[in-house]
Order: sequence, then C-alpha cells, then structure tokens
Amino acid sequence: MSRKACIVGWAHSPFGKLDALDIEALMGLVVNDALAHAQVDAQDVGHIAVGVYNNGLVPQGFEAGLPALCNEGLRFTPAVHVENACATGSAAVHSAMDAIETGRARIALAIGAEKMTGVPSSAIPGILLSGCYRREEENPLGFAGIFGQITSAYFERYGDQGEALALIAAKNHANALDNPYAHVHKDMGFDFCNQVSEKNPRVAGPLRRTDCSMVSDGAAALVLADEETAAALARAIAFRARVQVNDFMPLSRRDPIAFEGAHRAWQTALANAGVGIYDLDLVETHDCFTTAEMLEYEAMGLAPRGEGWTVIKEGITYKNGRLPVNVSGGLKARGHPLGATGVSMHVMAAMQLAGEAGAMQLPDASLAGIFNMGGAAVANYVSILERRK
Repeated sequence: MSRKACIVGWAHSPFGKLDALDIEALMGLVVNDALAHAQVDAQDVGHIAVGVYNNGLVPQGFEAGLPALCNEGLRFTPAVHVENACATGSAAVHSAMDAIETGRARIALAIGAEKMTGVPSSAIPGILLSGCYRREEENPLGFAGIFGQITSAYFERYGDQGEALALIAAKNHANALDNPYAHVHKDMGFDFCNQVSEKNPRVAGPLRRTDCSMVSDGAAALVLADEETAAALARAIAFRARVQVNDFMPLSRRDPIAFEGAHRAWQTALANAGVGIYDLDLVETHDCFTTAEMLEYEAMGLAPRGEGWTVIKEGITYKNGRLPVNVSGGLKARGHPLGATGVSMHVMAAMQLAGEAGAMQLPDASLAGIFNMGGAAVANYVSILERRK
C-alpha cells in the first residue's frame, strides 16, 4: 500500500475583516465543510494539524484543543499546533502529510486560521516582527520596514523597478475580482498602483500601500488521505513533490535579495517532480509584498538574478501568460491571515486542478506549483501538485 498523501477535500472561509469571529469560530467555518467536501466522517480522521501564528494576536493559545469544539467526532483525535511564521499553514500541511506517510493515519486534517484584526492596528507591526531576527532587525514599521529595506537594496543594485511592482499589484487585484473568498474585490489598475498619492502613500522605503498585503482574518482546511483511501473518494490531488528548505534567519548572514533558500527549494522540488518550471500550469506564490513576488520569479527560475522585473513586464505571469501566477489574487488581494495562508494556497491550487475554481478556473490545469515562505525567505516550502482523480 502506498502511503503517499493526496488532497481529497477542502474548505475556505472569506478573508477580510471578520469582526464577529474569534479563532474558534474561524475554524468552525471550514472544518465541517472540508470533511463534507471530502465525504469523510470526522471519526475517520487520525491526525489534526492546526496552523495558527498568534504570538499575541489573540489571547487564546493551545489552538490544537479547538477543532473538537467544531465537531465532536474529533474529540479523541490526536491534534498538534504548529507555527512557522508566515509559512505556518504549509507547516500544518506537512504535519498532516507526515502522519499519513509514516502510517500513523489514513486520513488527516490540516487547518490554518488567523484572527489578526482583534488587536489595535498599532500593535500589529510589533507582533509580526516576531517573525524576524529581533536582535538585529527591530523596526518601528514592522515587516513592511524589513521589506522596505529589501526593496531599497534591490533598487540600488538593479535600478528602480517601481513600475514592475505596480504591475504585480494591479495583476493580483484584477485576478482577485474572480475569487469569492478574496479580501479585496477592487481593480486598482496600474496607474493607481504606480503613483504615490493620499490614497496610496509610501509605507516603508519605496513600498507603497498597494505593494503591501492586507491585515486579514480567515481560515482554510484540507483533508488528506493515503492513495488507497483516496482512490475510493471523489477526488485525489497528489503531491509530485513537497520540499522545505530553511535559511539563516538574520538578513545580515546572507544576501537579503538573493532568496537562496527559496531558489534551493524550487530547484529541489522541480527535480524531485521531474518537471521544469514551464511544465507547470499555474503557481500560487507568496506575495506578502510585491517585491517578494518579483524576487520569487528569480527564485523559481523565470529570470536570472536581478531581472525578475522583466517577467511581469513581458506578461509571463498574467492569467493569459505562459505561467499564470497568483490567479487567486495572491496574498496581496486574496488576503494574508498568517496561519491560514499556506493552507489557502494549497486549496486554491487544488481547486484549479480539480476543475472546481469557478470564475478563477484556468483551462486544462493539470500541474500546479506553490511557494509559501516564513519570514523573509527563512522557511521556504514548495509543493508541486497534480490531479490523479
């Protein structure tokens, strides 16, 4: 019996400012719907991985204790909480896969959730800096300040690429119009994204507001099963490869604009899958800031180092381009509830491969790539998915 894990069902909440919901209620939006979509009974789940970043966003800890409150059938199921900065959701997916592939469970549930808007907005930059090496990288502007510095370093070395960043922002906002779960349903347009204005001010360094992902609440869940179990279910999305590569946490220990860990993760995943980057039909990538998507073009091999800006200007990553990137709107417009993001990206890709993406659907999508990172390319996860059933 093969113990390789397949995605067999999923659920996704709206992303946005969800005032009435706490972390438990957010999980409640997706747990039962995911089980129903997979046509799996709660009592058959052998492992639950809960991805929540938290670190002061909400007072409730011990998040692994919450899923059973969403469904009593999960009462005695082993559950763990994982956290890996902005890649927390992918860490949950890997934990669920590990349970299946080691034979400890036939069916596993990966949940990603985050409640970010329950604290004052002034507190969020400090909380998110816990995903950086605070001993050296303390910054009053939080993660935006870190990526402002990364963006400035790129521009100093390779020229001002503000237009390319605006094109990325405009692309992802246009794509999100077709995503019913997205935080922002507004076509910003290139001209607005490219101009500094009262409604689009500088946030940190060269970064404008439209270059930065939103503060969002939301949740997503995946049901995974071994291949034998998946064969009897309605759908099976297999992992051709799944890779995690870590890099030094302090930016001072590496070239901050090289994204070497991300590049190594992509190279390893593509080699393990036996495919090239242009064999993929789509990629969901981690555009916490537009600069990140541009650097990830280089990391995934779409352009040499220092030329990532050419990828968007040549139209390669548009929905009708050679390799559509962030058809869902990405973190930039779909939203970025930290713990939910990695699970959400897998849901968005699986929907495409299953032909269940609605207005977002690409024709004949059969192979998808996912890149999710924690910190500034510290924890780097790549998945390559294909439809088996």
